[in-house]
Amino acid sequence: MEATKKRIMATRFQFLWFSFFTLLSSTVSIAKTTPRFPSSVVWPEQLSRSNTNQLYKTKYFTQILDHFNFNPQSYQTFQQRYLVNDTYWGGADKKAPIFVYMGNEGDIEWFAQNTGFMFETAPRFKALLVFIEHRFYGKSMPFGGVKDVAYRNGSTLGYLSSTQALADYATLITNLKQNLTATESPVIVFGGSYGGMLAAWFRLKYPHITIGALASSSPILNFVNITSPYSFNNIITQDFRSASENCYKVIKGSWQLIEDTADQRGGPDLLSKAFRICGNYVDQDSLQSWLYTAYVYSAMTDYPTPSNFLSPLPAYPVKQMCNAIDDPATGNDTFAKLYGAANIYYNYSGSAECFNLSDDSDPHGLGGWRWQACTEMIMPTGGNTEESIFPASEWHYENRATYCKNNFGVEPRPNWIATEFGGHDIHRVLKRFGSNIIFFNGLRDPWSGGGVLKNISQSIVAIVAKEGE
Repeated sequence: MEATKKRIMATRFQFLWFSFFTLLSSTVSIAKTTPRFPSSVVWPEQLSRSNTNQLYKTKYFTQILDHFNFNPQSYQTFQQRYLVNDTYWGGADKKAPIFVYMGNEGDIEWFAQNTGFMFETAPRFKALLVFIEHRFYGKSMPFGGVKDVAYRNGSTLGYLSSTQALADYATLITNLKQNLTATESPVIVFGGSYGGMLAAWFRLKYPHITIGALASSSPILNFVNITSPYSFNNIITQDFRSASENCYKVIKGSWQLIEDTADQRGGPDLLSKAFRICGNYVDQDSLQSWLYTAYVYSAMTDYPTPSNFLSPLPAYPVKQMCNAIDDPATGNDTFAKLYGAANIYYNYSGSAECFNLSDDSDPHGLGGWRWQACTEMIMPTGGNTEESIFPASEWHYENRATYCKNNFGVEPRPNWIATEFGGHDIHRVLKRFGSNIIFFNGLRDPWSGGGVLKNISQSIVAIVAKEGE
């Protein structure tokens, strides 16, 4: 049944891609082969990490610090990393296309190794593959390449923004095409999640540089007064509830049980043993946050194939979590059920003997997102209704503003993204001046609530997988 669904989806994608490139062929010359579309751009079809030198060559581009000012400091530079694979490229003389991945909030190698779709598609279009790292992430650090210096305070982090990143990409792509004498090669940009947002925005802001964009799981509408703050967690709730009603009820009731247990004499020790926590003490807030992270990230990576994007996971991890909770062997032991579910996310490989709730390591270099979430990316996702799998709560902008003021000394701009890129009445806005964008969303993805889910025009198309991620 699943194989049939995938074949049907692949056929739809094949037709769409053929239509997409046929539409563009009147403007530019590209490889005219009928492609297949086996997966979303962000499905983690891992490529071999042991031979990354065969996947791509690592290069650096001297990038300007500030594209929008002309004061002396603006002309400082930093080394921006990008990855290139020319294995399949037909060459500049053939006007073969260039596929560019818009780097997200993390190490670019992490994304390149988990973006199998571009590698699968490149041979059919004889495309050059380029993965550009986002400034302030990975090895693309301004201010001498030292993260601690770049992240020091608002005066340095102030150069970390989506608009600066898009300008980086425009500058690098233009320079790359000149160096390759490939000015006639069309550029198509790709991205998933925040990278998908950047891909869509890049097409809108720099239509003279890219002829089209594929934006996967890109919540460009997930901003204040556009998308409900309950949407994100409502979808997570539905994901678990559709897997098992009992699973939903166990998780929903567990938060109060954890609080009650933590308040009892010997309760913290009981929780520590039940969840195999490293050390002798566990506080309820840390434990609840640990569980919350497991549920949210499993829903975000609920792929139909095994993956290793955020952590090693089986196919359909949400279903596997619910299977653990519903396991008759756990009887009425709620904590054993929750531990089994959390173990799917945190220890699927079976290598962990205990869990450190105070571990704040950042293996993929996502730390800069805290700054972006305090300046321009004000994406309300913390609201929970009475039906939510999480405790009922309201999302308040004031709480975010206080956090940002205390941690960075900065006041968020909640309306800036909608002002800069559009958001309100997006269908009319994009129909007015946009073209050649494919939005892909799976309705099980928590971010789909802030995505474009309906076709806007003949060339701005929404692909929605009802059971997809």
